[in-house]
Amino acid sequence: MVPPPPGEESQTVILPPGWQSYLSPQGRRYYVNTTTNETTWERPSSFPGIPASPGSHRSSLPPAVNGYHASGTPAHPPETAHMSVRKSTGDSQNLGSSSPSKKQSKENTITINCVTFPHPDTMPEQQLLKPTEWSYCDYFWADKKDPQGNGTVAGFELLLQKQLKGKQMQKEMSEFIRERIKIEEDYAKNLAKLSQNSLASQEEGSLGEAWAQVKKSLADEAEVHLKFSAKLHSEVEKPLMNFRENFKKDMKKCDHHIADLRKQLASRYASVEKARKALTERQRDLEMKTQQLEIKLSNKTEEDIKKARRKSTQAGDDLMRCVDLYNQAQSKWFEEMVTTTLELERLEVERVEMIRQHLCQYTQLRHETDMFNQSTVEPVDQLLRKVDPAKDRELWVREHKTGSIRPVDMEI
Repeated sequence: MVPPPPGEESQTVILPPGWQSYLSPQGRRYYVNTTTNETTWERPSSFPGIPASPGSHRSSLPPAVNGYHASGTPAHPPETAHMSVRKSTGDSQNLGSSSPSKKQSKENTITINCVTFPHPDTMPEQQLLKPTEWSYCDYFWADKKDPQGNGTVAGFELLLQKQLKGKQMQKEMSEFIRERIKIEEDYAKNLAKLSQNSLASQEEGSLGEAWAQVKKSLADEAEVHLKFSAKLHSEVEKPLMNFRENFKKDMKKCDHHIADLRKQLASRYASVEKARKALTERQRDLEMKTQQLEIKLSNKTEEDIKKARRKSTQAGDDLMRCVDLYNQAQSKWFEEMVTTTLELERLEVERVEMIRQHLCQYTQLRHETDMFNQSTVEPVDQLLRKVDPAKDRELWVREHKTGSIRPVDMEI
């Protein structure tokens, strides 16, 4: 809304004291009482017999919506308010106002989920809640075209899909660890079975002792792998499986809550648009009757004007009520969107950190298993270093000799 060019109004119409005229971006003139802040589309007149706009008709000028005054009466001269995608602080394009042109609206504003925002090209310095973090709460207000179809997906729905995908990945990791456990259990079972095998059990001497220790080390190693599989189950697989067991159910509740708020916002938006159109029609009717009165005075016309003014005032009051309900719905939607997206962000960080910790536990258990496995072969190494073929031969000969031949008893 801009003031008219200097002198334009004064050359055509003399306004009562305290009144000034302005032009809306559409080029439509409206009038403001600078003393009472009263606004009206009708030209106030000081001529006898032509009534000026009464104070009760303030609401005939459509109120703004996003962060506007509760009374619906703007302060003049008007100031341009901005509403970033993150904050419900108002916007130069307001739902209740019929003044901005459609062309200008398309150029300077965009409507996202029934809320008017400044166009990104006109708001290069738009403030983010977390400008350095690429936070969920800053980038998922609009809808995104579904790559698999012709429809769109709500930004909040994308966040929920990521959360559910994360839950699915977590479940698949748990299944992977379960397969790893099964391999460990089968390996331990086979090692224990092999340790009981009787092959080469008749080996004698120090080599026989080393061989027996090799078979015993298999049984020890089997026990190590059984313990490893048990710890994998209790310290890795089970926590992964049970983490946020009811997560999917909770996400559905959250989805329904945000969706309901969005539907309510859309309904309030439609009500405001309907009330705004009704008010425009009532104002047009009142303006037409006022023009008829200026041409020809008659009691019938004056009665029609009074009736039209009452209807216009009632339409303005209806719009105010719709605007108030819309503002409440909008404020609730903004609050819940910011709060919920930040919560989803926190949950994702928590999920990733939980998985990281349990995978670290897996690697720690793996290192411990390798260490215990090494300890099972150390006795084998010690016995292998003591293997002495000469001593084994001496012991065997002493045990199995059948007689001896001395050199002095031999004849040449």
